[in-house]
Amino acid sequence: MRGWSFRLAERLAAARAAAGDAGPGCEFLYANLAARGATTREIVERQLPRAVAMRPQVATVFSGTNDVLRPSFDVAAFAADVLAIQRGLRAAGAIVLTFTLPDLSSLIPLARPIAPRIRAMNDAVRAACAETGTRLVDFAALPFTTDARLWNEDRIHANPAGHERIAAALAQALGLPGTDGRWREPLPASRPPGLAAAAWRELRWYGCYLLPWTLAAVRGGGREFAGRRPTLQPFP
Repeated sequence: MRGWSFRLAERLAAARAAAGDAGPGCEFLYANLAARGATTREIVERQLPRAVAMRPQVATVFSGTNDVLRPSFDVAAFAADVLAIQRGLRAAGAIVLTFTLPDLSSLIPLARPIAPRIRAMNDAVRAACAETGTRLVDFAALPFTTDARLWNEDRIHANPAGHERIAAALAQALGLPGTDGRWREPLPASRPPGLAAAAWRELRWYGCYLLPWTLAAVRGGGREFAGRRPTLQPFP
């Protein structure tokens, strides 16, 4: 699936080509260091030095979901790590973009106990952005962002429609030509599922996602930090 990072890179590459900056020696270079399951501390330790060494002009960063889902969450440590990431990338000369995480309670009833963690996490991200000049898209403040039609079946990751919205929002935050605020528009109203359908959906989610996540958390380890596209390469 083409994620929001790749979709944003497509828009950046197109804008550069339209501006006439795509000739020999002016290739648009793209890297993606994302590692599924990584915590913000692990990003600081394992990914930030590599990202800074690339001297990016634009850097997008999002973390925190894996932090708040853990048994314990140290918001002060998280805030310090977010600030370190933003400061490091900004010091390298990058325009940095990030976004907040919506409250997942309406998508995952079991997530209600971690709603205060998500609010604290978002407050830390907002404070870091205010200090470093990182450009922020505050998805948590927009009600439509918890529409289930924008989320994958696991309810943690966006689906293609959700990824497109994120990319469009970040493109507008960058001020790319042709961007507008249509990504903010809510989806058309839909009829909620019946009781039986809703119950089956929850049971299926518990079996397909909650149980595997629990087992993975117990086992721990096994994450690959190379990234999906670990080196800067010309964008296709």
